[in-house]
Amino acid sequence: MSDATLPIDPHDPAATGPHPPRYPGAPAGVPTLDTWQESPGNRWAFGDLGELVPTATISRTPPSDRAGAATVRLEAFGDALPDLERRLEATFTDAFLVLRGDEVVAEYYKPGFAPDQRHLLMSVSKSICGLTVGALVDAGRIDPARRVTDYVPELAGSVYDGPTVRHVLDMQVAIDYDENYVDPAAEVQTHDRSAGWRVRRPSDPVDTYAFLTTLRGSGAVGEFQYCSANTDVLAWIVERVTGARYHDVVSELVWSKLGADRDATITVDRSGFGFANGGVSCTARDLARVGRAVLDGGVAPGGRVVSEAWARGILAGGDREAMTYEGFTSAFPGGSYTAQWWCMGNDRGNVSGIGIHGQNLWLDPATDSVIVKFSTWPDPDTAEWNALQGTLLVDVSEALDTI
Repeated sequence: MSDATLPIDPHDPAATGPHPPRYPGAPAGVPTLDTWQESPGNRWAFGDLGELVPTATISRTPPSDRAGAATVRLEAFGDALPDLERRLEATFTDAFLVLRGDEVVAEYYKPGFAPDQRHLLMSVSKSICGLTVGALVDAGRIDPARRVTDYVPELAGSVYDGPTVRHVLDMQVAIDYDENYVDPAAEVQTHDRSAGWRVRRPSDPVDTYAFLTTLRGSGAVGEFQYCSANTDVLAWIVERVTGARYHDVVSELVWSKLGADRDATITVDRSGFGFANGGVSCTARDLARVGRAVLDGGVAPGGRVVSEAWARGILAGGDREAMTYEGFTSAFPGGSYTAQWWCMGNDRGNVSGIGIHGQNLWLDPATDSVIVKFSTWPDPDTAEWNALQGTLLVDVSEALDTI
């Protein structure tokens, strides 16, 4: 990595371009909150208002139904896990679903949470990004062996000046980035503010693109370091090779092929850049369809999402020597990380997309099953919560052997 002076001004919204047009057919900078009702900006804004103004859902499920009792259909686990409902409640579960093959064998939704309701995935969003990149690798549009700066030259001089796309996919870049979600001084909170997830400070980079250019570190590669910025770098590469906005590429290459019941959503920053590392929301059933595509060798009802080789590479796991994070290896000694998925390295071959506050897309190849768990833990990420959740998911997997 070069020690060069910061190559761009992170407070200049035009410095990291070119980017895909956010408002097709409209002049640059149009519309704004003051102009979205006027021509020509209204041609875009009237159909995409949720990107400008906070938007509530008028649900197909009436409030009277959503406010009622929990939806509980756990009979299949009655003998094997008689305390399953209690354990779901104890881990602040909002939704829980088990899909074995094409059959939903168990579901749970807390009172007030409807089965057709979307839920924030947090960092399970990363695994969707990994599949999107995989589809572009399969198409020959991204070469994992090439340097990040071959695709995004604006990252020259940053920590990403040297590492390859593969290093970023597998979280193997040494970065000065503190992923402490409760520390206002941590880089992850600056990242959040730049992406519009927290109140922006005057000194913060103007958007996510600009934030990524400010990251520094040794840039050493080959050892695991979890860093949410890596996923947004991948999304920037996706935009550069396609010329389209990140969320549109996810739609074309992944979501449109799943047979999903509902559209997913993703939060966007002031530039319209999707928060790939944590901003996706969807239903439990639709997230299970993502896991189903991986277990089915990359194929979904609407066509191939990724190659069989990419899907099998996820299930095979990553470089175990690179995984030195004791918070993970203490529970899963054979664990690894690859292509934005956590790989348990256990006898069952479990693989998962994982997000803070208790989000999981858990694959159990041994029983051809997908387990989805949406939660709202009181804390973002602690050893205690992770132990409860990990043990529960393994126990559910093992119980599937008996039903």
